[in-house]
Amino acid sequence: MTKPMKFEFSPIERRNGVAMWKQIAENLRAVLSRSEVSSGEKIPTEQELAHAFGVNRHTVRRAISTLIEEGFLRADQGRGTFVVKAPLVYPIGPRTRFTENLSGQAQEVYGDIFRVSEVVADAYTGELLNVELGTPLFKCESVSYADATPLIAGTRWFEASRFPNLPADLKETSSITKIMEKYGLGEYRRKETRITAALCSAENAELLKIPEGAPVLIMESINVTEGGKAIQVGRAYVAADRMHLTVRNE
Repeated sequence: MTKPMKFEFSPIERRNGVAMWKQIAENLRAVLSRSEVSSGEKIPTEQELAHAFGVNRHTVRRAISTLIEEGFLRADQGRGTFVVKAPLVYPIGPRTRFTENLSGQAQEVYGDIFRVSEVVADAYTGELLNVELGTPLFKCESVSYADATPLIAGTRWFEASRFPNLPADLKETSSITKIMEKYGLGEYRRKETRITAALCSAENAELLKIPEGAPVLIMESINVTEGGKAIQVGRAYVAADRMHLTVRNE
């Protein structure tokens, strides 16, 4: 017997500039990404969802069609619509913290910083950090996991003079947020994230445990202090079939 999905939804309130079906898709996407939701669960009918959200069935149908295209759901003719264990949803906004952003979507979320090296700023990192070429930096390479599945292979660069004990700090904790707090920068924020796509290299395929040539999303990010000074830049490769990126404007 198909396991029915438990749900609690409230009527949607109209938001300026955001279509109702998009808001419903947001709500459903968040629910379907929770760790307790399993593959094969049957979602409520269009009629039930329309009643819960306070909209018509056409609006619900459009939201469901979008989630089917994204891989969150599948429709079986004559049987209903079912959960596919979909990619996690990673929101990108002014406060972007890996563990915090995936809270509730997985049982265990963590990062493994497997290499820290001393480098100097090149044209790329120098421009993003707004430092001169040759400025000493720390380069941190890591893989981020959810429930033992690798999601992101990333590299971060820090100006060494701002974080003089970074290698030792990382031995105590792999949490960048905690290290920022130690240096009085706990309120750092994301200034910019550039998102592009590519085919996975052999090196990143090994780290992410996906086939070489599989699609990956690339996030290039700049984190800044409250005053706007760049303190950390990064480049991350995301397994596109395991995690969706959602840009928040608020």
